[in-house]
Amino acid sequence: MTRSDSAPSPAYDELPRLEELGARHSWDHFGRDDELGTMGRVTDAKVIESLAEAVDGRRINLTLPVGTIDPPFYGREAVELRFLQTDRNTWDDRLDSLYPQGGSQWDGLRHVRAREFGYYGGRLADPPDLGAEIGIQRWAERGILTRGVLLDVDAHFRRAGAPLDALEPVAVTAQTLRRTAQEQGVELREGDVLCVRFGWLAAYRAMSRSEREHYAASRPLLRYAGLAADEEMAAYLWDNRLAGVALDNPAAEVSPGDPRVGSLHRRLIPLLGFAIGELFDFEELASACAADGRWSFLLVSVPLDVVGGVGSPANAVAVR
Repeated sequence: MTRSDSAPSPAYDELPRLEELGARHSWDHFGRDDELGTMGRVTDAKVIESLAEAVDGRRINLTLPVGTIDPPFYGREAVELRFLQTDRNTWDDRLDSLYPQGGSQWDGLRHVRAREFGYYGGRLADPPDLGAEIGIQRWAERGILTRGVLLDVDAHFRRAGAPLDALEPVAVTAQTLRRTAQEQGVELREGDVLCVRFGWLAAYRAMSRSEREHYAASRPLLRYAGLAADEEMAAYLWDNRLAGVALDNPAAEVSPGDPRVGSLHRRLIPLLGFAIGELFDFEELASACAADGRWSFLLVSVPLDVVGGVGSPANAVAVR
């Protein structure tokens, strides 16, 4: 596969199946560019096509300020900004305890392994021994510049008269995503990044300090709405030939999950090579899209160029 020609994409049901995991994989699909995973669908031609999504030039930041999630989730330390005076007229700064995946971020292909079957492509070594393979630098080399499509699931539930509580473990199905897209009159195209708003960030921002402390302390069982973790969801995302999926909740799939259903992270990252974005800020974007009924945009995101990195801050902007 070249940067201008993507390989034909088989349907999910045509992919090889790992019966032990009850899921399919795309390890033989992307060829010599397999380290890009689904980001390989952002070809040169896709970039040129996506530039047409910038109509009026309005730029909307999709990345939370560093330290917004406070207290941090999943036992992480709080980030600390330090100022350093190097001489009488010059200052530097330093971020201590920065977790690249602690705010608006991309999960790279090293983030999750498929148990004994390894990381994407069947790579069995763990990150310290993987060298540079499937590191976040592969996405940073050319950045992420493609068409984004926002599905406002929160608004979909409100229209139906049954508001979604984003702080409860509601599993949003593939059928709900289809219906939301139909209501909004938007279609998904190959190489798009699908963006999904559950309203989680708005709910989090409405919490008091004490409520945030209680919420963060509930690990490992943070409660929030998210994508259903079933095989139907994996098939929906794969069959739409997406480059990635970005969401406004902490970890994409519903939490707590159901072990009987399985892990969407495992289905998507090590098996299908998907890029997953989490904790994206879609609040201003959703308002802008609803105002003019235009739900697609130019998505620009440049991950940190950390060789062998597991994930990266999103550094993402929507251009309308």
